[in-house]
Amino acid sequence: MTRIGSVWRRRSDEGGFTLIELLVAATMGVVLMGAVASLVIGALRFQPRITKKAENVSTARYVLERMTRELRSGETIEAGTASQVVFVGYGRHSPCGSATLLAEGQASVPCKITYTCTTTSCSRTEAAPGSAAGSGTTRLLFSGINSNQVFSFQPTGPVTEATYVKVTFRMPDPQGSGSLKVSDGASLRNATLGY
Repeated sequence: MTRIGSVWRRRSDEGGFTLIELLVAATMGVVLMGAVASLVIGALRFQPRITKKAENVSTARYVLERMTRELRSGETIEAGTASQVVFVGYGRHSPCGSATLLAEGQASVPCKITYTCTTTSCSRTEAAPGSAAGSGTTRLLFSGINSNQVFSFQPTGPVTEATYVKVTFRMPDPQGSGSLKVSDGASLRNATLGY
């Protein structure tokens, strides 16, 4: 009996896992791997929307920066509404609206610049100063907006007396939670800000 008792004592002293402990650990591992897989699948599903959102914002910022830079070089606003602004600014093409760039060192030339935004896109028209509305070369700048309420002018009153133009783009959010908004503004080069 003593020999059997000592063998029994040796076996019970040995470390190891019972079958119940192994089943509990395996179940916890499966649950943890399922949660991680669910997170990875969710991230992969939303990645195209996040990429589209980043592209929309990046394009809007680029166009907004271009608009505000040209507005800063503008001298006077000839006309303006919430969806359009017409002003005299300086261009790098000669004649205005052409594809021919001025040579390096040549001064920019005054041009009539018109930004027009519909409920889906914004375009830019460049023409010679004093030309009729709608004349000149029109280029599409940006599509994907969902509001034609883009421009606002300060001080309020006649648009031709405005010295500051605020530009706001609203684009649909690819995740469907409202809209994305990118906004900036610029004072005209000869503006005296008295407001």
